[in-house]
Amino acid sequence: MRPAEVEKIALALFEAERDRVQVALLSETFPGMTLEDAYRMQSALIRLKMASGRSQIGWKIGLTSRAMQQALQITAPDSGVLFDDMLFANGATIAPGRFIEPHIEAELAFVLKAPLAGNVSRQQVIAATDHVVPALEILDTRIRRVSENGVRRKVTDTIADNAANAGIILGKARLDPAGDLRWQGAIVKRDGVVEETGLAAGVLDDPVLGIVWLAERLAQQGQGLEAGQVVLSGSFIRPIECPPGCQIEADYAGLETISCQF
Repeated sequence: MRPAEVEKIALALFEAERDRVQVALLSETFPGMTLEDAYRMQSALIRLKMASGRSQIGWKIGLTSRAMQQALQITAPDSGVLFDDMLFANGATIAPGRFIEPHIEAELAFVLKAPLAGNVSRQQVIAATDHVVPALEILDTRIRRVSENGVRRKVTDTIADNAANAGIILGKARLDPAGDLRWQGAIVKRDGVVEETGLAAGVLDDPVLGIVWLAERLAQQGQGLEAGQVVLSGSFIRPIECPPGCQIEADYAGLETISCQF
């Protein structure tokens, strides 16, 4: 796609988030759109966000579970950038109108103490990680999920839209990155009803491998992970829709409960 088209779409997504509206499916408007095009749009969108005064605090990895990859007909995760205005406190009430169609996912967040770049090993990721904490990710979409013609959103739409990033709630319970994180799990309730349960093994069989993948992907663009950054390793549950007025509670295997209300 031409650079002018990429910049135009990034601006449309930036304004869609600001105005709380949705744009048409990019994959339908541009049927030849590639993953490379989508990441170029994401990069242009990130530049606009940074220019507006936002600061990057980390990265998000998505589509790590086999079920989600099969649903979108892909064989690899995707990624996006986390910004400072996405942070919410545990127990926060999300203001009406803050998001368009919010959903919640449960995952583990890696807090780095050293940079990571290039082709790194599992042990290098563990050594560079200060600690791991339970987390909730709030997803939103500035792109329609289904077009008027019944065409569903594709992974290129999600990537261009900064991997559907919207918010993050971090827990305080610290997990040892060298431990077996696969057995860390959560019971997630909406309004007191269990909606989803899952184990972190759903993330590539080992959430550490998500960080390995991200470091390698970023290296292709000459980028890397920095000390102090937070990295969401990927959800191990399906997204839970969060209509206005709902209460979300995630019990992380007795470690702690993370919650929010919309």
